[in-house]
Amino acid sequence: MEERTPEASRPDSDEADVDDQFRALLEGLRTTIPGALVLFSFLLILPLEATFGDITDLDTIVFYVAFISAGIASTLLIAPSVHQRVRAPISGIRRTTWNHVMIAAKLTIAGTAFLLISVSAVVYLVTSLVFTPPFAVAATIVVAGVTTWAWFYLPLFGFSRDS
Repeated sequence: MEERTPEASRPDSDEADVDDQFRALLEGLRTTIPGALVLFSFLLILPLEATFGDITDLDTIVFYVAFISAGIASTLLIAPSVHQRVRAPISGIRRTTWNHVMIAAKLTIAGTAFLLISVSAVVYLVTSLVFTPPFAVAATIVVAGVTTWAWFYLPLFGFSRDS
């Protein structure tokens, strides 16, 4: 099977192929968006807990980083599906170029990076409440490292470009 690069496929691609790629991206988001929203929801209700006021100043900052990152991640990950709803049905503008797919892919990657930040911050926050801060740092490094490896390293460098 021939490898496709955005630059190589743009001139030769047809409108149906662009639409298929966009729909494939949206299909992938079906599993990512619920995870981001569940995390955001958890963070949304956390300050309402009676014991939230007892956390340290550092934990408060980490909470806020997690909360804002989850909010940004949710927004960026949902954006391509909003584009799907706003473009054709309302404006009548069809997706005809790879630019539409590339913008959606970049939004998705950025949203995934913010989700990584939020997950890592939540791991630190929860672990620091259960164990000691040094253990929380170690747990956060492990989770952030594994997540970075699985979400970014493998697709960018781990899969052979020749296969």
